[in-house]
Amino acid sequence: MLRRLAARFSGIRELDLSQSPSRSFYPGVVDNDLDVVAGGFRNLRVLALQNCKGITDVGMVKIGERLSSLQSLDVSHCRKLTDKGLKAVALGCENLRKLVIAGCRLITDNLLTALSKSCLHLEDLGAAGCNNITDAGISGLADGCRKMRSLDISKCNKVGDAGVCRFAEASSSSLVSLKLLDCNKVTDKSIHALANFCHNLETLVIGGCHDITDESIKALSLACCSSLKCLRMDWCLKITDSSLRSLFSNCKLLVAIDVGCCDQITDAAFQDMNTNGFQSELRLLKVSSCIGLTVAGVSNVIESCKALEHLDVRSCPQVTRQICEQAGLQFPGSCKVNFEGSLSESDPSVDIFF
Repeated sequence: MLRRLAARFSGIRELDLSQSPSRSFYPGVVDNDLDVVAGGFRNLRVLALQNCKGITDVGMVKIGERLSSLQSLDVSHCRKLTDKGLKAVALGCENLRKLVIAGCRLITDNLLTALSKSCLHLEDLGAAGCNNITDAGISGLADGCRKMRSLDISKCNKVGDAGVCRFAEASSSSLVSLKLLDCNKVTDKSIHALANFCHNLETLVIGGCHDITDESIKALSLACCSSLKCLRMDWCLKITDSSLRSLFSNCKLLVAIDVGCCDQITDAAFQDMNTNGFQSELRLLKVSSCIGLTVAGVSNVIESCKALEHLDVRSCPQVTRQICEQAGLQFPGSCKVNFEGSLSESDPSVDIFF
């Protein structure tokens, strides 16, 4: 089929051969198919191969050798890939802007070094779950790729302050999105570096970074007051009401906040929201398992956040459906309120924010 497609549409610039994660028994595209792709679609700019479990370094080498115009490659969860195949891509595709290698657990710092030397226009790297990446790799990437707009190294638990601080400094003017979910070596030092250098930051994910405190979040809220839109800090157990009050007071563009399981959050976090007729642009608020929150706090939220679309209050014992009805709370008509369900369940309509 690919050969017929190449013969008829050799000039196409985007090709998506990704597999559904649910079809785990089916390998999808394999190396021989990539040989056809590399030879038949020489003008390709965007190639998506998510969950193609049959792909190896052999196929990646073919892509690197023949698709020099490639600008975006997604090989997330192609788990047989190693540095060898993707280094060939880095060497052959110098115009690469976006690379997604999430879940490719054999990848190491060596690939990031290759990217820093060859792909100087790289803007977006998705490397969530590549847990062999270390501070040295992130620092090396920062040295060469100085136009980075987005970096996702969630669950790369060998990365800490040294790598993040170096990256923040090198990508200061360009960085708009940084995701560090469950990078438990990241502390206030990293957040202060972001506050010092990255004043265009729009999205920050630091969920599970247990050592982050109010001090650095307050600094961030001041430094990024004109840019910050989405902040996820669930399971940041040292975060208190003062962080949220500072964020709401300074960051007027905020549309999404997740402080789930931050058990020091209380009604006081929201008590000043409706002063002086302030109206927040907030569309998503996740406060699941914030056991100190009551209907008084929720009432302040819905009074000040008329644009609210998603409110997650699961496992908040003082904010049940029955208690809210008894208190006469009137949620915005467009707002979906989640009272029940497992905290492990994801909601695609919510995930888009982070």
